[in-house]
Parts: sequence; C-alpha cells; structure tokens
Amino acid sequence: MSRVGTGAAVLAGTLAVHAAPALTGVLPLRRRLLPGLAGVGAAGHVALTFDDGPDRTSTPRFLDALARARVRATFFLLGSMLARDPGLGREIVAAGHEVGVHGWRHRNLLWRPPWATYADIARARDRIAEVTGAAPRWYRPPYGALTAAAVVTCRRLDLTPVLWTAWGRDWVAGATPEQIRATLARTLAGGGTVLLHDADCASSPQAWRGTLGALPLLVDWARERGLTLGPLGAHSLPTGP
Repeated sequence: MSRVGTGAAVLAGTLAVHAAPALTGVLPLRRRLLPGLAGVGAAGHVALTFDDGPDRTSTPRFLDALARARVRATFFLLGSMLARDPGLGREIVAAGHEVGVHGWRHRNLLWRPPWATYADIARARDRIAEVTGAAPRWYRPPYGALTAAAVVTCRRLDLTPVLWTAWGRDWVAGATPEQIRATLARTLAGGGTVLLHDADCASSPQAWRGTLGALPLLVDWARERGLTLGPLGAHSLPTGP
C-alpha cells in the first residue's frame, strides 16, 4: 500500500474509532463495522472480562468461582483501585488471569482533554505492570467512550482497545443472576466478548452479588453450546490500536 493509501486508512480508522462512543449502545452495528474493537474473536471462544476492580470485598469471590469452574478471564483494572490493594492485583495474575487497563479513575473520556487522557491511561498502565509484573495488552475506556485521544494514547503505549459484544447490565440495582444471564444471551454468541463487573465502585451498591451468581449460569450456557470461556489473550483478536 502506498503512503497515501496507508495514511488514508489510518485516518479512516481513527475517525471510525472516534465515533465509537455513539456506537457503544448499538451492539450489532459495532460488531459489523468495528469487529476488532467490539471484541469479535474465534468462533468457538467467548472472552470473559470484568471491569472496575480490584476490590477486596468482591474480587476474591470471583477468583474462587472462576477457579471452581476452571475458567480464566481478563480483569480490566482501575489504577486507583489497585493502589488500595496491590496484593490483590498480584493474586489475579497468580491465578492465571489477564489484567488490562481501565484507566486510573472511572471517568468518561469524552470530557477529558488529550493530555489528561494520556496521563490517566499511562499512569494506570505503569502501575499495573509494576504491581503485577504483567505488562497489560488491552485497554477498555470507562463507559465504552473511546475517543481519538485514547486511540493515540494506545498507539503510544502499545495497548489494544477492546469493548464488548454483550453485557449483562449487572450494574443495575436489583439485577438478579437470571436477569443478567438472560441479558447477556440476547447478543452473545461464539466469538463474542462479555462485559461484567467484579466491583461496584461505579455500579449500584452490592451489584456485584448478582454478577457473582450469574457466573455459573454463564459457564453452563457456554458449555451447553460447546463454547470455551477464556481471556482475551485466547480470543484470536488482532493486537494494536
């Protein structure tokens, strides 16, 4: 491809990703137009991801449940949460799970200038790598609001942005395990990426309990369909922003 063609492709990709906040709520459209960003991977695999931790109250219970199910996942960590309990971040990695970057604080990037976006993501990336000994590969913005500044930051930090194809709306007050599983099943299929939360720092208080109860239901759902649950690293996603 010529330099002109390459530049046009990069520009088109950047503009498409800049539109991602508008596409976040339109899952079928995002899967079709931006499959890599949506987290569409190998057809026989489902990527299991958790946001907003780690939290000593809830995250260890998810680690126990995942160990019982013999399933690994990707945890998108907030730097501010990790700073409160560095040992828990190390426990996540020691249990065989991946860690990704969710930023330092859970703030919408749409309202942040480029320099603040870079500082937030870089600070979280560096702290996660330092504490866990695992260099993060993935980045997910709070609220799924991926901006052009975040894309440029990911290029500089060698991170790959990834959103999701199915969520459980598990942050809603009173969401039951059955409701969470049913919500996931509406848009989840082989090759999809699941968004759940192992902490309630940006959710309704105690919302994580419904998610924890939904986890074995999701495991059964996947296995009944011959699908393997696992981390993004096993999902055959392209890397690089």
